[in-house]
Amino acid sequence: MIGSAWLLIGLFISWQAFDNAEGDMEAEEENQDLPKKGKAQGRKRASAPDGVVKPVKLSRADLYKPPTNEELNQLKETENLFHSSLLRLQIEELLKEVTLKEKKKQKIDAFLHEINALLSAVPETPETDLADQSWLPKDVKVPFLQVPFSVKGKFRFLPPAAVTVVGSYLLGTCIKPEINVDVALTMPRAILQDKDNLNQRYHRKRALYLAHIAQHLSKEKLFGSVRFTYMNSNHLKPILLLQPQGKDEKLVTVRLYACPAPGFFKPSRLYPSKNNVRTAWFLEQGSPGEGAAEPPTPHYNNSILCDTGLESNLLFLAGASAGFPGMRDGVALLKVWLHQRELDKGLGCLNGFVASMLVAYLVAKHKISQGMSGYQVLRSILQFLATTDLSAAGISLSKDADSSLPTLADFHQAFEVVLVDPSGLVNLCADMTASKYKQVQFEAKRSMEVLDDSTVDGFQLLLMTPKPLIRTFDHVFHLKHVSKLQGACKKMQLLNELMDRGGNYVAAALPFVTSLLARGLAERVLLLTHSLPQAPQWPISAEPPKHKDAGHLSFGLLLTPAFAASILERGPEADRPEAAEFRKFWGEKSELRRFQDGAICEAVVWGAETMCQKRLIPEQIVQHLLWLGGVPGWFNRICTYKGGGPAGTGEEAMVSIVRSYDDLSRKLWNLEGLPLTVTAVQGTHPALRYTDVFPPTPMKPDYSYHVRIKDKESLLPLPEKPCPAYIAPMKVVCHMEGSGQWPQDKEAIKRVKAAFHLCLAELLSQQHQLLCRPAATHADVYKDGYIFRLQVAYHREPHILKEVVTPEGMLKYRDTEEVTQVTSCIHQLQQQHPAFSGTSRLAKRWVRAQLLSDSLSDECVDLLAASLFLHPAPFTPPSSPQVGFLRFLHLLMAFDWKNSPLIVNLNADLKVADYTEIRNAFVAARPHLPVMFIATPRDKRSSVWTKERPSAQILQRLLVLALESLRALEEQLADPLGSQDGKMVFRPPLDFYDILIHLNAKQIPRHLEGVDRPAKSFSRGMLKSDALVTTLIFPVVGYDPVQCYLQELREAFGDLALFFYDSHGGEVIGVLWKPSSFEPQPFKASNMKGRMMASLSREELVTVPNVEAILEDFEILGEGLVRSVEARTEKWTI
Repeated sequence: MIGSAWLLIGLFISWQAFDNAEGDMEAEEENQDLPKKGKAQGRKRASAPDGVVKPVKLSRADLYKPPTNEELNQLKETENLFHSSLLRLQIEELLKEVTLKEKKKQKIDAFLHEINALLSAVPETPETDLADQSWLPKDVKVPFLQVPFSVKGKFRFLPPAAVTVVGSYLLGTCIKPEINVDVALTMPRAILQDKDNLNQRYHRKRALYLAHIAQHLSKEKLFGSVRFTYMNSNHLKPILLLQPQGKDEKLVTVRLYACPAPGFFKPSRLYPSKNNVRTAWFLEQGSPGEGAAEPPTPHYNNSILCDTGLESNLLFLAGASAGFPGMRDGVALLKVWLHQRELDKGLGCLNGFVASMLVAYLVAKHKISQGMSGYQVLRSILQFLATTDLSAAGISLSKDADSSLPTLADFHQAFEVVLVDPSGLVNLCADMTASKYKQVQFEAKRSMEVLDDSTVDGFQLLLMTPKPLIRTFDHVFHLKHVSKLQGACKKMQLLNELMDRGGNYVAAALPFVTSLLARGLAERVLLLTHSLPQAPQWPISAEPPKHKDAGHLSFGLLLTPAFAASILERGPEADRPEAAEFRKFWGEKSELRRFQDGAICEAVVWGAETMCQKRLIPEQIVQHLLWLGGVPGWFNRICTYKGGGPAGTGEEAMVSIVRSYDDLSRKLWNLEGLPLTVTAVQGTHPALRYTDVFPPTPMKPDYSYHVRIKDKESLLPLPEKPCPAYIAPMKVVCHMEGSGQWPQDKEAIKRVKAAFHLCLAELLSQQHQLLCRPAATHADVYKDGYIFRLQVAYHREPHILKEVVTPEGMLKYRDTEEVTQVTSCIHQLQQQHPAFSGTSRLAKRWVRAQLLSDSLSDECVDLLAASLFLHPAPFTPPSSPQVGFLRFLHLLMAFDWKNSPLIVNLNADLKVADYTEIRNAFVAARPHLPVMFIATPRDKRSSVWTKERPSAQILQRLLVLALESLRALEEQLADPLGSQDGKMVFRPPLDFYDILIHLNAKQIPRHLEGVDRPAKSFSRGMLKSDALVTTLIFPVVGYDPVQCYLQELREAFGDLALFFYDSHGGEVIGVLWKPSSFEPQPFKASNMKGRMMASLSREELVTVPNVEAILEDFEILGEGLVRSVEARTEKWTI
């Protein structure tokens, strides 16, 4: 990946040089205005030391010289095309970064000259049968899969008739980090025979030619590596790779291509409609069947024709780019764009050569003009790709109107994607599938939207952000063993395609597999694509890799949220002719059903009760169509929820909570007897915005686990029993109407609200028979097995709370958190994007699993997750929780928290001017702002949700954990043959902590929420919500002994240590000593808590932490809860 650090350094140097030059221009002006006497008096400036860039001095005439046409064009382009001058600078720095330096070019040229000399000295061989390869030494294997082995023809080796450098190196469009130089070796005519176009004879001669060269070059000390690979992973086209010896090994890879003598093959024999692989030979039958028509072999023919046009295509590109530096820069940028999207390598890729030919086509069609810059060329080619479907209407670069040449219709009949070269004979996209080109189109459209959006950093998103398959697509599944496609080819009767592809069953079956899936998934997917099979490199002494050695094949599905989870697939009406085809396609899954409109249609119904099962319907469809094992939805195992019905992931539980809350809201609005009416009811608990990791479950207390306090009608947990299940109170804010009777004093407002809480509890109990418990700060309501915590709000209260009187008597205003506003916005977001809930919950579960429960607020994580859906570029909004979680980790790890605010445009309330205002205010006040700054429409300047936490150290810890978790998860998900344990990243590394406090599982109320289900569980003193209970008593609310213990620890030892815990059933509290805690402190009688006396000298008495006593206190404070305290003394010393 290209290093962004170099870009920043480059930009800094550019600006610094500009500032220096500007300062010296001013100095020059002042000197010119001074009298000569004054000049003579001035001391001579000391000359700058060697190696330091001296600022350029301009005369007055140069300084006020009018701008040149080029400068005017640049200024105009910056104004019209670039959203800022920074984008122009970024692109210029990127081009400097990826372009080959002159010094390295000289080294490469010298290496090429040496190779040329060695090639001319390779000895000849006597003529033998093509099948007789005994002349080749044992330590060199032919880089070709010779199946079937026997073939007619003769072979002898003669030195190349010509050695020509072709490709991007001569054009100046090859880019770092991988510098490849393509060299064409023209085989003399004497090697080739008249019918070499038949039955792989030419291809085998190519392979033998390269094998003999490889044998001789491998003896030379010039080369550090001599290896084979396949050209664009096409098994018919091996090439030889040469790398220099020593420290320059990574400098360049020279790729040797063997090609036929010009004009040797008759083009008419290699048209797409012609056959050049005989069925009888391919099947190793004795004689061909009489009268049997041979099928066309367009891909095979195209592979031969490709070799005939290497030099002519180079000349065509050279002509298009002559005197046009913008084309060179545009192609380099396009290559970076393709590389970041993994579109530039493998069988059927859109490589740099094809990209260059597309740009040359636009130049020829005058859609790109000579005066354009590299950025304009990039925009033009992306616009062309976004609007041109080469799978439906191909294009030709040929200007020849020869009627004997194949037409575009002939090419479309033979290939899925068509881009014909200038000769009119070669399809440059022959191996590309239609689904892969659709992905290119989709990416180009998305990129144009990003470039046109002035609120985002288009440069960073398009050219610096990688888009791996795992993080880009909502569902990814793998064909683990591609060898099974061999059997699929037989079932689908793809013999003709196998002959055409030289026996490559992966390439033969892939178009049929993608079309099958596209038909089955239909409206459920926005885009279906596949990974590109990539052949490895191999040493010249090894056998060439088989087709199965390309590794597994991955498929990506970009889901349509509206249809992806639909359980019904409605087909044609039963009496229509299409019904039989529908039944044939879906097989036993198809059945007749009557619909509400009265129609009787064929239909397929997928079994799914819960939301987590509905999310996996695309997986069911793929498995039904392909009979294979997909990647399991590990989200379902992280947030597994056990309720009364089928096991799910809590979505249904939250719907039930919201239903109960809506009913309570109606009851509150309709209460009679309140002094002031309720104007609005707003829930602020995460469950009411669908983002609670484990939503509360409806429960009734089991009285045998409690002791009753009769005078208070309350329960207390019995100490000898396990701690009761945690019952979370869900906060609900009741807004009362305004009145002149409301006081303006904070304390008075608190008392009025307390009276309202008493009144609300009494009226709900009387009018709706709800069990209530009022308190000064709230009123708890027990309804449907849930606890709702009502809090009265007065509309002027936030303004009054903002007022703070300083010690000097000044009235100041502070920011207050508006939870209700965030809750309503996020609730709306969940309605638009069903995957938001799962993404946010996975993110919270991960943060808390790292023992950082108290380091990020719920609202902060919700806003981070919301940004992935509101500002997904360069991706699309996630449609599955898994991919949303991967992007959350990437956002944490890759976002520049130090220099940029994260702007979350809730409800699209922010305009372009607001973005500029937020960024400018952020830069101006950066030293005084939180380390993680999140701006929203209601909170542009202060980031209230991150003001207190996380600290800089915790944020750094989060970034490290996110980086490692993302790397581990993506490696695991991309390797279907490895272990598939998504929970791995939810298990925290404990070696980071100085002390571990191990807890007694019996007293952890949320023990079952742990990442790994405990081997032993305890009954938690709760009955199911439908259990019959004669009298109801208010349950114990919000009781978590671990949180109480943590609070005591922080109050007692917060100045010495930090405490970390996973609030979802963690069994360990991690303790870290603060760096300053072991520093000796001057003796003070008031500062002896947890400290003991020590003497530095006879006069000076100091105190140091009494670690033994502190560890003992940890156990005493947590008696019954703490199982043991593990001190890792090897990590710290007193």
